[in-house]
Amino acid sequence: MRSLSALFTNNRAWAESMKARDPEFFARLARQQAPRHVWVGCSDSRVPANEIVGLLPGELFVHRNVANLVIHTDLNCLSVLQYAVEVLRVEHIIVCGHYGCGGVRAAMLDSRLGLIDNWLRHVQDVMKKHAALLERLPEEQRLDRLCELNVIEQVANVAQTTVVQSAWERGQHLEIHGWIYRISDGVLHDLAVCTTSLAELEENYARIYTRGAEG
Repeated sequence: MRSLSALFTNNRAWAESMKARDPEFFARLARQQAPRHVWVGCSDSRVPANEIVGLLPGELFVHRNVANLVIHTDLNCLSVLQYAVEVLRVEHIIVCGHYGCGGVRAAMLDSRLGLIDNWLRHVQDVMKKHAALLERLPEEQRLDRLCELNVIEQVANVAQTTVVQSAWERGQHLEIHGWIYRISDGVLHDLAVCTTSLAELEENYARIYTRGAEG
């Protein structure tokens, strides 16, 4: 712990600055959390979820993993979604990837990194599914496009979970968004796949991939 003392110093300074701005902030935060948004993002340390959307602690419910994947056998991710949707009653689920993602790059290059290779097989599945689209692009554009395609596929995976389908069936308002973040300039981009029903998911999916097929 002695070697990490600087982090405790930083924490004290942060807590004091928050209290100086809003003396009741922590008391209010301790009483309950009431976020309207869930963030499913990459574990990359350069993509701090709260900061890049300007939200305070308590305003964003966050799940992060390598390459921002939503896998139907991942009980960690599904538990986050279930709690957020059914208990916190969030209104928005944001799947956010980022350009230059190391996990997506490793999957694209078929790198051998160890245990994580099994996890990244899911990204390789996305790559193989859209191989024809990717092959038409110049090589230098393929990684960024695969990062985008990976987000779009994870939006579909979120929409197809029993958690989200059950919410829609009982009339709960719930929107799923696909965004991507560019680390080099700090700017978010909307991939235009906002989905509020399975029918809308299918429409978005067809529109995006028809446009991609036409080049």
